[in-house]
Amino acid sequence: MKTTAAVAVGPGQPFELRDLELDDLAPTEVRVALVATGVCHTDAVVRDQVYPTPLPAVLGHEGAGVVEAVGSAVTSVRPGDHVILTVNSCGRCTQCLTGSPMYCVNCYTLNFGGRRPDGSTTLTDGGKEISSPFFGQSSFATHANVAERAVVKVDNDIPLELAGPLGCGLMTGAGAVLNSLRPRAGSSIAIFGAGAVGSAAILAALVAGCTTVVAVDIHESRLEMATELGATHVVHSSKGSPVDAVMEITGGRGVDVALDATGVPSVLRQAADSLAIRGTVGLVGAAAPGTEVSFETGLSITRGWSLKMIIEGDSVPQDFVPRLVQLWRQGRFPFEKLVRSYPFEQINEAFADSEAGTTIKPVLLFPRRSL
Repeated sequence: MKTTAAVAVGPGQPFELRDLELDDLAPTEVRVALVATGVCHTDAVVRDQVYPTPLPAVLGHEGAGVVEAVGSAVTSVRPGDHVILTVNSCGRCTQCLTGSPMYCVNCYTLNFGGRRPDGSTTLTDGGKEISSPFFGQSSFATHANVAERAVVKVDNDIPLELAGPLGCGLMTGAGAVLNSLRPRAGSSIAIFGAGAVGSAAILAALVAGCTTVVAVDIHESRLEMATELGATHVVHSSKGSPVDAVMEITGGRGVDVALDATGVPSVLRQAADSLAIRGTVGLVGAAAPGTEVSFETGLSITRGWSLKMIIEGDSVPQDFVPRLVQLWRQGRFPFEKLVRSYPFEQINEAFADSEAGTTIKPVLLFPRRSL
């Protein structure tokens, strides 16, 4: 069948809308009619070949839509179900079997390799293979063949026009706090980078009961949103030392927990230097392969601080995404405040606005269809 997709054709080049051929379903795949899909920083770094997924490719990994058909081996969903799309994993390695699918030993191949496990692609252009599926989905398309393990069923009243980012960016930020760092009620946290991931972390910190929540960013508009979301303090990091600001806010003690959502080495160092004794800093920001960061190891050792490297919020998506949905229902995870919608054909504008910081979480909407 045909699907209209946005194709990444080369580093720094705009996406091109094309009508492509969608292959028959594999036994473990689900065909999804996309309603919406989020735009994530990871899509941008892959388009620009910071992460080397083969091009041309159909990217997109925060899809939301309706199941149209299922492969012969699929058991978790059926046609008509509403689903959020997420990260793929093999389900067979030690990490998957012990409840850590985000650390699947086949993670890079399944999510960035540009092919199914059998070596085929889900999409072709006049018989020429197009790198797919990305993250087991390639959701920058009106229809996608999605790996079953990258599918999360949700109730049919969940607004699919908003929900796609729960499958990656928002899951990452919220999970980093709730699943990985696990701050105690009444504790303090500093979040460096108040984009979509950092904003989700702010909301999760409030759910966890943090009473000092510091948002650090260079964009005034994002700091204003952080305040609206519930951050108790904001720091504009281009106007002075954020470490000094955090220390002043905490009376010289430092924060119990810090999270770097930027992937910038100097920012990770700032986050570590903002910690209290025996504090913990987590990293979720995506940096180029080979990126290194330095830490002071002299008297710093007496502080006993810890560093955690976090992938996708240490989440089991089929468990964690529905939990976020329940928090949203209760008004405790109002992620809709972060979303700005764009028609699918404005994908390049959405990427530009995300890079400029004028939109926290762009979501692309596909032409409306009967659901």
